[in-house]
Amino acid sequence: MDPLVFLVLCISCCLLLSFWKQSSQKRHLPPGLTPLPVIGNILQLVVKDISKSLSNLSKVYGPVFTVYLGMKPVVVLHGYEAVNEALIDFGEEFSARGSFPMAERATKGNGIINSNGKKWKDIRCFSLVTLKNFGMGKRSIENRVQEEACCLVEELKKTNASPCDPTFILGCAPRNVICSIIFQHRFDYRDPHFLSMMEKLNENFMISSPWLQLCNAFPVLIVLPGSHNKVFKNIDFFKSYVFEKTKEHQESLNISNPRDFIDCYLIKMEKEKHDKNVEFTLENLTVTATDLFAAGTETKSTTLMYALLLLLKYPEGTNIIISLASVLHDEREFPNAKVFDPGHFLDESGKFKKSDYFLTFSAGKRSCAGESLTQMELFLFLTTILQKFNLKSVVDLKDLDTTPVAKVLTSVPPSYKLCFVPV
Repeated sequence: MDPLVFLVLCISCCLLLSFWKQSSQKRHLPPGLTPLPVIGNILQLVVKDISKSLSNLSKVYGPVFTVYLGMKPVVVLHGYEAVNEALIDFGEEFSARGSFPMAERATKGNGIINSNGKKWKDIRCFSLVTLKNFGMGKRSIENRVQEEACCLVEELKKTNASPCDPTFILGCAPRNVICSIIFQHRFDYRDPHFLSMMEKLNENFMISSPWLQLCNAFPVLIVLPGSHNKVFKNIDFFKSYVFEKTKEHQESLNISNPRDFIDCYLIKMEKEKHDKNVEFTLENLTVTATDLFAAGTETKSTTLMYALLLLLKYPEGTNIIISLASVLHDEREFPNAKVFDPGHFLDESGKFKKSDYFLTFSAGKRSCAGESLTQMELFLFLTTILQKFNLKSVVDLKDLDTTPVAKVLTSVPPSYKLCFVPV
């Protein structure tokens, strides 16, 4: 048989198989776009802004619908009611982490973000207890944050009120807090090890989102050359750094006086070593520490950047809306969801009112483990800056753009410069 004919037959069979599989699956799934063979709905989605695509689809198919990422169907829950019902009313059923080949390749199912089952429950419970023991939500951690806030102010003073992009400095402060918790050590903002960690973390958040989404939809792409390999390399760097610090901790460990998260983990690992189903391994420690460093710091620095940008554009300083995704854009709860409107969180008398739609830390079993620490850091860092400096824009306020820029896992504020003028 002619090789070309054979190739055409093989491709045709694959397309027919894909079409048959998708057709049979659709009978049991919520409504949604008709998928193309093999590639699914990839071409019908704006991969640079998936959130916007899903919002548009919800207007057609309702709050529960199906999209195909490659040959894999994904059911989307859109809006407060659907999200709340899943994460709160059926929290246990929806506590598992979905399949993300990129994350599975990088973490091997370890850590607190991408693990599942008993491993996830054990590591999450241990992390919450350990953070609380070290004072998350208590005075001891507050002291660490206040000390870091003072260091942040000193760095901002060095700008001499000249125009500067605050991205780097605002990223250093929350990362130093988590470093003090994990390693019992804060870094100078110019420390080469600290700069290297910052650089690699920022690289992972800046690498092309569409390409990473394609790798998750078509795992065969992971074995090919591409920017996704940089993600793996950077994660391995963090894991190696944590492993080296762990070895240092093992040599000086005092089980009666744990100094930080690593010490607590090593003590727990020693206690559980006779358990055949033990989840506390060195590999799990390296990934868990990496998760805490990455996930718990990028969100804080991004929030601080947004807060300063909004305060700069609206100097009459007020409550801040941080727009994240479908729940936060629900126009029934937030009538002016696309603009900055403090009235969303004020009652008729002008007093603050809480909204159940404002799920900045998610909800249910997978809610953010560091919520208390994050709230404390954001409040102390931001208020300390505002107490010590006046914010001065380098452009006319009407020209300040607050439109979010979509990145791999988050939306970040557009790049801007401002002057920190000492009070």
